[in-house]
Amino acid sequence: MTASSPVSSPLIVHLVFSLGTGGLENGLVNLINRSSAYEFRHMVICLTSSGSFARRIAQNNVEIVELNKPEGHSLSTFIQLRELVKQYRPSIVHSRNLAALEFQVATLGIPGIKRVHGEHGRDINDPQGKNWKYNLLRRISRLWIDRYITVSRELELWLCDFIDVNPSIITRQANGVDCDVFSGRTISNEVTLSSLAKSLDIDGRYVIGTVGRLVAIKDQKTLISAFAKVAENYCAGLNGLCLVIVGDGPMRLDLEDHANALGVASSIRFCGERDNVPDLLKLMDVFVLPSIAEGVSNTLLEAMATALPVIATAVGGAPDIIVNGDNGFLVEVGASEQIAKKLTTCVEDQGIAREIGFNGRQTVERYYSWSVTIENYCRVYRELVGNHVLEKTIST
Repeated sequence: MTASSPVSSPLIVHLVFSLGTGGLENGLVNLINRSSAYEFRHMVICLTSSGSFARRIAQNNVEIVELNKPEGHSLSTFIQLRELVKQYRPSIVHSRNLAALEFQVATLGIPGIKRVHGEHGRDINDPQGKNWKYNLLRRISRLWIDRYITVSRELELWLCDFIDVNPSIITRQANGVDCDVFSGRTISNEVTLSSLAKSLDIDGRYVIGTVGRLVAIKDQKTLISAFAKVAENYCAGLNGLCLVIVGDGPMRLDLEDHANALGVASSIRFCGERDNVPDLLKLMDVFVLPSIAEGVSNTLLEAMATALPVIATAVGGAPDIIVNGDNGFLVEVGASEQIAKKLTTCVEDQGIAREIGFNGRQTVERYYSWSVTIENYCRVYRELVGNHVLEKTIST
């Protein structure tokens, strides 16, 4: 008995600035790896270089193209992109964030293409989304974008109120989480975790943690200030507490200087960029996201999936996810006193901390697992291209 191959499935071109480390890129890689190759084919066009996440794409026959765009405006990049789109004739071109949005222009006039744009978080130089030049580009782009996907209600409302996008063409969907990879400690991984804890010299300590790029908008400086306040009042002092900061970036030296100035440097571990984040989260007792602005933080969802009590600033998608006092705590931006107070609650009342961690895990399993996320993305694609019928002819 032989089976013929399915008819060619619709091609989706994903247009991104790069495939470097980040939540947007992580979401794209998982979308490609976890969606059915029989239903959609995928191609990634990077305006600059592909970056480290390209190696994580496991699905066969996914072409990744680098346009190596120089800094500033580049007519040659527009021409390159247009020629690629004309050659491959995708059913959908899906751009993500402002850097890729303007290049949707290169697809105009090519028949048979639907255009999707994703807003995963605003530009680092315009965290509140008020730059008139950026917003003018977004308003003009409404003329040819067929559907928008946002990761948070805050971004959805901003598109409606400031960019005048019709709410009927907006879908809200945060990135998903692998609830098998991000889970609590088990007997099977205890040896690995014990060894990791000893290597970081945090064994036996109460571990406060965070994960993110060390850039100003992530505001780890406020977390260090909060940590110092908690350490002042904790009965075991600095010997019983530890702050683990996972990630790297241009603010690292400033953060180290701040820790030294507050006298807490000996109890802070700057781990740098790591590929074992699931294990590092398992070593933490509480997770803090002190960002000034966010879309929806992948690391926040991953910490909740690990059943950690979480404390996050009430920005971006965090208020969509966290019910304050039930599955996490919300605090104001830059409020080190508020963070310190919530940290003290978690340190002193393990019962509350466990309950919040359990509720957070339940939230992620119900609303933010990858199966839910992938289905919602594919539903948007299906609506745009029509139900693509797979034809399998079986002969005997």
